[in-house]
Amino acid sequence: MVTEVENLHQVIKWFGDNGKPVIVALSGGVDSGVVALAAKKALGDDVIAVTANYNTLSNDELGSAKNVARELNISHRIVTYDELANPLFVKNDRSRCYHCRTELSSHLIEEARKLGANLIVDGTQIDDLRDVRPGIKALKEHGIRSPLVECGLNKKQIRAMALKFGLSVFNRPSNSCLASRIPVGIPVTYHSLKRIENSEIAVKAVFDVSQVRVRDHGDIARIEVPKEELKKFFDPAKLDILNMQIKKHGFKYVTIDIGGYSSGNLSILDNSRGIKKPV
Repeated sequence: MVTEVENLHQVIKWFGDNGKPVIVALSGGVDSGVVALAAKKALGDDVIAVTANYNTLSNDELGSAKNVARELNISHRIVTYDELANPLFVKNDRSRCYHCRTELSSHLIEEARKLGANLIVDGTQIDDLRDVRPGIKALKEHGIRSPLVECGLNKKQIRAMALKFGLSVFNRPSNSCLASRIPVGIPVTYHSLKRIENSEIAVKAVFDVSQVRVRDHGDIARIEVPKEELKKFFDPAKLDILNMQIKKHGFKYVTIDIGGYSSGNLSILDNSRGIKKPV
């Protein structure tokens, strides 16, 4: 059985074989955190972590990225731009993630040019390839490489490596941009993103859940949490508090999805082709 140490050494060797300096697109999650860890061990100060703050990234994710960079003592740059200035992204069609990652790629490439880096990497891992991911396609088109994919590593292995080497994000739940909470075809706005973020903060604060999505259906906020945590909501007093807090952000009705959280719950099934398209 391959150990966590052997898996990390495989990624370290990958960096040793692919040149330097390198930019790591650091999102604040465990995948990019492990990539940054391996890059730092392989290349030392020839690694720069870059995090994009583009309005659809929650403050929680941004804070996590900063924390990981501090843990690894790695140089960290934050690139700020307004994703909602891009009409192709705002219209929120099935190519939203493609447009998002195309714009991200251009900023990463510009940072690489400024810093003299000849390699840009992200935290995509092999489990990510199971779904239709237009964003991954965009990154590949722009030369962004994924060492975890090229080393054949999955999420379980990555979490084990993060735990073994002391990364605080080893058990951090997977996250996605706030725009993923808005149904396809409904334009993305500052107002919707802010009320989604504030509502998710409220759910975590009142019920202490590990993961939450607040899906924005216009007047209705649909709350998703892991199924095993639904029992936490059997508290009428806390439900009253949460109901008031979420309605303050402009929702008229607050619902809890008894099916629990599932990645891609706003996906649309293309019945003619049987393809699940994440949004």
